Amino acid sequence: MADPATEGRRLSRSFGWLALLGTLLVVAGLVGLVYTGVATLTSMILFGWLLLIGGVVGLLHAIDSRGSDYFWLGVVVAALNIAAGIVVIRHPHGTAEALTMFAALLFLTGGVFRLVGSVVVRGPQFGWTLLQGAFGLLLGLLVLFDWPHSSLYVLGLFFSLALLFDGLGLIAMGVGGRRIVSMVSEQRVTDELPDQPRGDEQKGPKG
Repeated sequence: MADPATEGRRLSRSFGWLALLGTLLVVAGLVGLVYTGVATLTSMILFGWLLLIGGVVGLLHAIDSRGSDYFWLGVVVAALNIAAGIVVIRHPHGTAEALTMFAALLFLTGGVFRLVGSVVVRGPQFGWTLLQGAFGLLLGLLVLFDWPHSSLYVLGLFFSLALLFDGLGLIAMGVGGRRIVSMVSEQRVTDELPDQPRGDEQKGPKG
């Protein structure tokens, strides 16, 4: 059985690494917010490599399971992922423009549906849904009107914000986890201490 003190130190060290990773993500997110163009290009290249690696892994898995009913489907999906990854890596700017247009259309359609739904249904969250729809519609229009120039910063902005909030979440988990481990360790030490004798026991027997 592992020593509780050793286990506590191991957990505390793990939470410390988690907080450190969160700090690195926060720094990367802040840098990305300053240099959104670089963040956009970086996110596209990472996206392309993820597609490429996922396609290769899927192809190997399909080859390993050849003879099954889904062999050719797995090969086709893997080939499409590989082809898409190569295209994204070779043409990151064009991919960013296409994805930015797609994001703008998503904001527009989502905003319109929320606006229409809030007016028609008029539920208990009417004001909040109406505000969400208006914000989505406005954001979609802003991105669309500035396209293709908006493709230089929109995706990088979203990517950087995702890194920033993920990093803050990891920092909170790491710091909170270390605090909980420390509290549990202190409580365990306190419970293992021998009970102090009471006053009557300290005086001893009367002569």
